[in-house]
Amino acid sequence: MDFAFDARTEELRERLLAFMDECVYPAEAVAAEQRAALPSPWDTPAVFGELRAEARRRGLWNLFLPDPEHGAGLTNLQYAPLAEITGRSPHLAPMATNCAAPDTGNMELLAQFGSEEQKKQWLQPLLAAEIRSAFAMTEPAVASSDATNVETRIERSADGGTYVVTGRKWFISGAMNPDCAVFIVMGQTDPEGADPRRRQSMILVPRDTPGVEVRRAMRVYGYEDHDHGGHAEVVFDGVRVPASHLIGEEGSGFAIAQARLGPGRIHHCMRLIGMAERAVELMCRRAVERTAFGKPLAAQGVVQNWIADARVSVEQLRLLVLKTAWLMDTVGNRGAHTEIQAIKIATPRAVVGILDRAVQLHGAGGVSQDFPLAELWAAARTLQLADGPDEVHQRSLARRELKRYA
Repeated sequence: MDFAFDARTEELRERLLAFMDECVYPAEAVAAEQRAALPSPWDTPAVFGELRAEARRRGLWNLFLPDPEHGAGLTNLQYAPLAEITGRSPHLAPMATNCAAPDTGNMELLAQFGSEEQKKQWLQPLLAAEIRSAFAMTEPAVASSDATNVETRIERSADGGTYVVTGRKWFISGAMNPDCAVFIVMGQTDPEGADPRRRQSMILVPRDTPGVEVRRAMRVYGYEDHDHGGHAEVVFDGVRVPASHLIGEEGSGFAIAQARLGPGRIHHCMRLIGMAERAVELMCRRAVERTAFGKPLAAQGVVQNWIADARVSVEQLRLLVLKTAWLMDTVGNRGAHTEIQAIKIATPRAVVGILDRAVQLHGAGGVSQDFPLAELWAAARTLQLADGPDEVHQRSLARRELKRYA
């Protein structure tokens, strides 16, 4: 594995860093001011459109998608350091470059598994950021850490021409945004099937279909995540859609979900490292600017320890995530299975610790709206649950290790 970035990655890094300094960071306060003046907090501030137009002009668009027909054609290893940079402003930069979840995973899913009709109707508008989308998998009534528990039903009509979707989902990211035009819904098409992993399917449900009710926004540690489009509770009450809306074949939902989540974990972890880097920068600035008990905070031994430990953690995490990206490119997601689970366990856990120290160093300011740290902490802590709780990945990883000795 070469630790040096190739020429294309380095050129995109420089371009993206300039975009962050010149456009994204100055827009953070503007976005907050504009949102406060909107009729609904779920409407999109005008500055987002300006950032997207500038990102496209600079060639910083759809960087996440490895398919050159639809995206930038970058490998996981090439995209990883770019995702890290956008993680420094996770509520603006990913959306400004059309690299924000859940749209990224949905676009990858449609590009890989969608029919030509589905790509034309949904993928193309998503690639152009003309619409948003949501991925409806998690349910409140069952332990969704085990995807085979999903109870939503996707039943084929007697004439075979339609499917009827019935179920209740929650924490469906992006669903509160009025631009969210379609849901990718996971549910059971064969609830009595012998193989629990062949019972589920995925289907496209347009938001305006009768029977779809976006019931409420779920808060995450008190935040509604307006810039992200919120995390909604959604009810599908006898929702009827054409049979052509099924993605892939019946029974392929579990496999499609696993294919979707692998690259997403790389994206999340690299953005987390960007969040940690911003926290370290804020810690250092605070430490040299503040004085307590007669000397700068930077001269306090405990503060020095926090900063040193944070730097060590960030460097370790980055190398592990880059190794994982390299393995995904060279031996595939299955070959990188252990490393994918390792980064999912290690990265949020370590970044939460770094952000916690950064909050502590900022005192009351650290938990306030005057610094991004509290919101970053909530986002990082949530990722210890999103895409599967840490304990599920620990269980799977341990089983793989133990197989060698069984």
